[in-house]
Amino acid sequence: MMGDIGAVVIGGHFQGLGVVRALARHGVRVAVIDSEPCLSRFSRYISTYVRSPNVRNQHTFLHFLKRLALHQHMEGWVIYPTDDETVHFLSRNRDALKDFYRIPTPSWDVIKFVYDKKQSYRLADKIGIPIPKTYYPENLADVKRMDAPFPMIIKPAVMRNFFRITGKKVFRARNRQELETMYVQASTIIDPGEILVQEEIPDVSHHLYSFCPLFKEKKVLAKIIAKRPRQHPMDFGQASTFAETVDIPVLEILGSRFLSAIDYYGLCEVEFIQDPRDRQFKFLEVNPRIWGWHTIAVRAGVNLPYLLYSDMVDQDVKNGYFEEGIKWMRLTTDIPTVISEVLKGRMQLKDYVRSWKGEKEFAVFSLNDPLPFIGEFFLLPYLWRKRGF
Repeated sequence: MMGDIGAVVIGGHFQGLGVVRALARHGVRVAVIDSEPCLSRFSRYISTYVRSPNVRNQHTFLHFLKRLALHQHMEGWVIYPTDDETVHFLSRNRDALKDFYRIPTPSWDVIKFVYDKKQSYRLADKIGIPIPKTYYPENLADVKRMDAPFPMIIKPAVMRNFFRITGKKVFRARNRQELETMYVQASTIIDPGEILVQEEIPDVSHHLYSFCPLFKEKKVLAKIIAKRPRQHPMDFGQASTFAETVDIPVLEILGSRFLSAIDYYGLCEVEFIQDPRDRQFKFLEVNPRIWGWHTIAVRAGVNLPYLLYSDMVDQDVKNGYFEEGIKWMRLTTDIPTVISEVLKGRMQLKDYVRSWKGEKEFAVFSLNDPLPFIGEFFLLPYLWRKRGF
């Protein structure tokens, strides 16, 4: 075992399961806490599983984490968040938890630039990173005055409340009447000051890319870069279902520029879209935490969760180059997505078969740890009802 310092993974869905496996391979003890039934509970690699209160109850959750550290002897363990609400909680409560855990999540003065997309886009534009054409209306009158190319999308600056109520990441408007109608609808869901209006990049689902580093002191300690050609659902998806590592240096340049500007520390996913009209890579958002398909990095030779752990416990971070052409799939969402796309005539079956060639990492399936994959099938009705993916 790696001394007495373990790790606490908050959220045991498939991305949390990936962290458990990545750390356990190096002898790190891992505890998983979750307020809902989760896949990680079935893993042979977890040392502790604890049912927690919901992170939305921040006072209760804070008290729970403090008691957990003391009663389970987890003082000094490294915390890994797996969703945005937990990132928000940790960034706001770093000082209250610093004597109990090692917390890689930056403080709120950093996280605010990635949590609020309005601040993200304005900063990216200011420092010379291309973004989709974006408008920041304060009211319906501003929307009526916009000289906007259609189709357009309406999206929230802060995703969590909008998505929880609508089950969607964006509203799509094909004309001005739809834009105004959907803006009014969005205004009843979230504060109008949180609404962004943005041009829709053509064929959005086929041009998504990510730069995913371990970032510290304005330097990339380790990284992978990937394209994400399939997601669920395909247009404005909630989560990727298929990804493949690629080497596109400009994404590291642009992503590092943004992260340096906010003095970011830790793991993150910087998302881009390549605009087919001008071939530019345009900034979309930063996920300041473990993302869904992160286990592709381990298969590609860069164990990002363990490298973060090593840095947090003051060990040397030994970086290596990632291997291109490594693929990642989440079978329970990728197969339905492919079937839908084939039936709609937007994908040929031979392209799907081709995507299976080469070395692959699966989100849940593992011969060394088979129970989570079996457990997922029992949990599927619950997961689809609660999460939609």
